[in-house]
Amino acid sequence: MFAAQLGQFALALAWVVTAYSIVASILGIRFKNDKLIASGRNAALGTFVCITTAIVCLGYLFAVSDFSIKYIAAHSNRDLPVYFKISSIWGGQEGSLLFWGWLLTGYTALVVMQNWRKHSAMMPYVTGVLMTTSLFFTSMHLFAVNPFNQTVILQAQASPIPFVPVDGSGLNPLLQDVYMVIHPPMLYLGFVGFAVPFAFAMAALMTKQLGDTWIRTTRRWTMVAWMFLSVGILLGGKWAYHELGWGGFWAWDPVENASLMPWLIGTAFLHSVMVQEKKGMLKVWNIVLVIMTYIMSIFGTFLTRSGVVNSVHAFAQSSIGGYFAAFLVIALSGSLYLLFDRLPYLKSENQMESIVSRESSFMFNNLILLAACFAVFWGTMFPVISEAVQGVKITVSAPFFNKVNVPIAIFLMFLTGVGPLLAWRKASTNSLKRNFLLPAVMALATGVVLYIRGVHHLYAWLALVMSTFVAITIVREFYKGARARALGTGENFVEAVVNLTLRNTRRYGGYVVHFAFVMMFVGWSGQAFTTDGSAELGLGDTLKIREYTLRMDKLGVEDTPNYSADKATVSLFEDGKKVANLFPERRLYKAGAEQQPTSEVAIYSTVRNDVYVVFAGATADSRKAIIQVFYNPLTMWVWAGGVVLVIGTLIALLPNRKTPPRKRQEAETAPERIREQKEIAAKVS
Repeated sequence: MFAAQLGQFALALAWVVTAYSIVASILGIRFKNDKLIASGRNAALGTFVCITTAIVCLGYLFAVSDFSIKYIAAHSNRDLPVYFKISSIWGGQEGSLLFWGWLLTGYTALVVMQNWRKHSAMMPYVTGVLMTTSLFFTSMHLFAVNPFNQTVILQAQASPIPFVPVDGSGLNPLLQDVYMVIHPPMLYLGFVGFAVPFAFAMAALMTKQLGDTWIRTTRRWTMVAWMFLSVGILLGGKWAYHELGWGGFWAWDPVENASLMPWLIGTAFLHSVMVQEKKGMLKVWNIVLVIMTYIMSIFGTFLTRSGVVNSVHAFAQSSIGGYFAAFLVIALSGSLYLLFDRLPYLKSENQMESIVSRESSFMFNNLILLAACFAVFWGTMFPVISEAVQGVKITVSAPFFNKVNVPIAIFLMFLTGVGPLLAWRKASTNSLKRNFLLPAVMALATGVVLYIRGVHHLYAWLALVMSTFVAITIVREFYKGARARALGTGENFVEAVVNLTLRNTRRYGGYVVHFAFVMMFVGWSGQAFTTDGSAELGLGDTLKIREYTLRMDKLGVEDTPNYSADKATVSLFEDGKKVANLFPERRLYKAGAEQQPTSEVAIYSTVRNDVYVVFAGATADSRKAIIQVFYNPLTMWVWAGGVVLVIGTLIALLPNRKTPPRKRQEAETAPERIREQKEIAAKVS
């Protein structure tokens, strides 16, 4: 009980310290008192210490299985493996909000320490904004969804009686998966991370310092948050693919959509800020985008916890939805008021000169991403809107989202290849031919080959053609830059590629990220050609799907302290040759009153396809297993693309390597040397 009491005290102290940080920062600004400002800054660090103490106490209570605490009893049991006990911290409403708040205070502490002696005019405002968000979450922890409440028996017309169950109800079986240990932290790191650029944007509005200082300061913070959110979304897809047993990884579920919306707007913001840095344009756009990214991050948290939408990912319905709605209204109203009040300070320094220019392509990119976000928002909230207006809940399913967003995604892929290679201000006809003629011809040739080989699905065909186009433009950019550098410096080609990338990490890291999306598009295109089959298989029976044959070799039972399982051993043959043994399972977890069976799928994965095997159940006489199998082309490309995305983002986060003076001079004379070599070659011939 001491750990619970300490955690409760830490939450109460965190609330007081957070409120003090806000007041001290405001008063320090008002009276220009550096000591008060410093005190508010120190209090922000103190909040991190307090919430860290609370979350350590909660982790300890899970580790020792203290079921006197209601949250522990509801989300753990004695036989739960220790790594799932750790993930149980964010496995329910109370713990996940505490984890969210802890990450926010961690981000705040890092921002404060990084800018300890920088941006003196803005930092008190930044601290105040971040601490205001933290105060909201700390209030939730303390007063609405406290993770340290005791387990009690409620009595009619009498005081509740403390109660300690013999064992807990256990973690939700669907969450007992390795990807659920890391998916929520990645997702929360993304959601929470967008609070940092939002805080700097609000500080810039308040101080009227609306140049590109706040953008340059937050560029890496935004990229880190975007990377974590991207990884979180992909890991969520991997979890759904691995755990839910329906053969896919994205179903346009409301909670999936809740994570996608801030990602779409955050992506637009990352591209849009480059126009402001380079040309002094799109200043209002950037403020609007960063506001909406923050709001959508909070909105995603609201959707998951309010119970307004039904989802396999959502927490149970609770009363905290109203608090989140109120906070969203206040945050959005305050932000928009500041924006409109500061519009005279947000005038563009230049005008758009041509529709065929880099800044124009980024503007189109913004509009298309916002259109995609609106479509996702409308489809997600339509059941709620229809129920409020007509009294009937009308659900919007995957066909609507695919019909709207697949064409948008294909056009975005086109802009991914075109935008970075267009010139600023205006692209000439010669530069367009030089940059795009060869990639366009090769992409169309690829399209012809694909059509001849049977790819007749329109969207899949377009996606693969656009992916080819973008891949060629990216590879050519690396090749041209590395070749010029190699000729100018004497480096071999690989060294030239590495040094070229490290000299301009933002540009070439961005190209790597774009190539990651090419890979993911290839994987997504494969979903158009998925096939499936099912059969009741006894020992020795077979099931054929495309070039693969499955043979049932063994049916058995496995029993562990945490669950029991029916387990099949299936041999997989490709064109008559055995390539793998697969072990699909049907599990029944022992803890909790509701013992819901879950499927543990078996997947054979190659670069070309996945064979996805589900143990769907047993026949009435238990002599045969009901096996369902999916043939999913190119799925591995999605997960490989995710790895490349992380690599590209990490490259873009690196500072540019400075070139030594001698090598700089050699690189600068490289074009002249190339010209001389061509002239010599012409004379010789």
